[in-house]
Amino acid sequence: MKKLTLYILFLVAAYGYGQELNLPVFTQYLADNDFVISPTYAGIGDNLKIRANGLTQWVGIKNAPDNQSVYADFRISDRSGVGISAYNDKNGNTRQKGVKFSFAHHITLDYKTKQFLSFGISYNINSFRIDIENFNTTYDIPILDPAITDDRSISNNNFDAGILYRWKAFYLSFNANNIMKKDIDPYTGIEPSQLLNYQIYTGLVIKSKQNKDVEFEPSLFYQMFDSDKRSSTDVNFKYRKFNRRGDYYFLGGSYRFLNDQFFKPLNLGPMAGITFNQFFFAYSYQFTINDLSGYNSGTHMVTIGLDFLQGISNCECTKGTSQSYYR
Repeated sequence: MKKLTLYILFLVAAYGYGQELNLPVFTQYLADNDFVISPTYAGIGDNLKIRANGLTQWVGIKNAPDNQSVYADFRISDRSGVGISAYNDKNGNTRQKGVKFSFAHHITLDYKTKQFLSFGISYNINSFRIDIENFNTTYDIPILDPAITDDRSISNNNFDAGILYRWKAFYLSFNANNIMKKDIDPYTGIEPSQLLNYQIYTGLVIKSKQNKDVEFEPSLFYQMFDSDKRSSTDVNFKYRKFNRRGDYYFLGGSYRFLNDQFFKPLNLGPMAGITFNQFFFAYSYQFTINDLSGYNSGTHMVTIGLDFLQGISNCECTKGTSQSYYR
């Protein structure tokens, strides 16, 4: 039992270490908020879009990761958009906060065939610290190390860049996150300086031939870390049903796996959401399918949002692939 407890604690710590300066991506982007994935989506659509997420991971395990984030993007001209996102992440005695400022520009490749290209960049400010005020003595460690006298905090700046291609109802984006090397303490020697990771997001919005108010959206999200080449993939599917006023609800699911372990999923879970009078609400649940599954009840995420200040662009390049962009 003691070995199992140590193993669980190791996994919790290892996951937190791996997500440092990388906001954990679960299904936030599937809550009709592609801006989570890439700055290239800033300004696409007819509204100022705001989304707030609350995520509790591995419910049932003490000091498991907990995250809150907010995203907002809007168009500033016929072809450009800006966005901002902020997050607060807690993992045991570690605290991480950050904010991103994003800009995107959209161009038309071919008007007749509805081909568009978008470029985006984000400037990131991140801070990371250890909560020493929560350190407790134990039987094995009856006295805390007197050398620990501050919160061991550190701040870093970085950049993300991305490109998005759209052709009618098809979309494909490529992003490079944390392009610059991270500033580290040269005396510790245990922190990675390279946090660069690549993300590919692609999908297709399929309109039902029997009902014009119904959409199907299969999609894939791929992420690879440059430091050790570890990678994972999400296989997603969504169903949307609109009413005459443009409000809608959606149902879907996501299957996440390491790319060398397709039949051993990390997470598997359903999701659902609804919009009504410019208000958005969504909930997703992910089953943990690994050695931790017997010790927690999964990961829960709630998203609330608002879409308002509608303004139609004169350029087709800011149109989205789904009716959900225009309500």
